[in-house]
Amino acid sequence: MDAAASAQDQPPAQQPVTRHERNWKDMVLSLLAIMVPVALMVGFYRYVLDGEEPIVVDTAPAIEAARASRAFPVLEPAGLGEGWRPTSAGFRTVEGGKSLRIGYVSPSDGAVLLIESTVPTEKLLPAELTTAARPGERTTIDGREWQSYSARPGESALVQLSPERTVVIVGTGERDDLRELADSLG
Repeated sequence: MDAAASAQDQPPAQQPVTRHERNWKDMVLSLLAIMVPVALMVGFYRYVLDGEEPIVVDTAPAIEAARASRAFPVLEPAGLGEGWRPTSAGFRTVEGGKSLRIGYVSPSDGAVLLIESTVPTEKLLPAELTTAARPGERTTIDGREWQSYSARPGESALVQLSPERTVVIVGTGERDDLRELADSLG
């Protein structure tokens, strides 16, 4: 057999597809192949696993550790309304004293932090509220005297001073959220 006859028996070699031969349909199919699994994973995370809900923690161990230290009389939040979710809790010795810190997501989805500390007020307030924080009006909540403070932009605070400890409630929640938390302390 000669070379010309064997070349005719073989199928022609396929030419690679050039960029000009691809169209928008190929692009859409490629994007769908990526987007469908991503959308399924996001949907599963959000709706099945409640992925956007904050992780709730147990505050009891931190409160018990604060009580066991006998550093100060602990005010425990009790009877908070529906929608309050504790997201962090810790008691530790810090420079200048001991501090109990409990973080919440409020019913209005604001972040609210309760701090009870024996750290001297002149050190605690600038550290927690910034050096630019200024006292505002005084208010009485559940028979206790509180001082309102401005804090970082978008935050407000309530502060209660006593000889044995300072209580600070600070956060981005609505002012009513801060008052509700202050009212629940007992």
